Amino acid sequence: MTFVMATLTKFEDIKAPHKAGFFCHEIFMIIDETKLSKDYKLKEQINSSSGSAIDNIAEGFDRGGNLEFIQFLEISHASACESQSQLYRIMDRKYITEEKFKQLYEIAEEVKRMILSLIKYLSASPMTGPKYKLRQK
Repeated sequence: MTFVMATLTKFEDIKAPHKAGFFCHEIFMIIDETKLSKDYKLKEQINSSSGSAIDNIAEGFDRGGNLEFIQFLEISHASACESQSQLYRIMDRKYITEEKFKQLYEIAEEVKRMILSLIKYLSASPMTGPKYKLRQK
C-alpha cells in the first residue's frame, strides 16, 4: 500500500500549524494571566519562539518548493525545542505548575513530531513543489 498525501493548497490544510497555534495560544494565556507578563525578556523569548513554530510553517509552505519548505520546517522544529527549554525556566520561576509544564511540554513534543513527519515525507517525495513546475514550462 502506498501513502499518497492529499494536495495541499494552503498551509492551513496541514495539521501541524493548528497544533502549533494552540501551543502559542496557551503560552499567550500564561503571559496574560500570570506574572510572566512582567518578566519582559523571558516573556518575549517564549512568545517569539512559540509564534515562530507556527509562522515558519506558513512561510515555508508559501515558498513553493520542497527544499525551502523543509528548511523552514527545521526552523519551526527548533523553535518548538526552544519553547520547551523556556518552559523549564517558566516553571522554575513558578509562573506555571509542574502539571501545566508537562501538559505544555507534551503539546510542543506533538508539534515537533508532526513537523518531523512532514519533513520526512517531503524529503522522500519526488515532487519539487509548484515553484519548480512553473519554471519547467
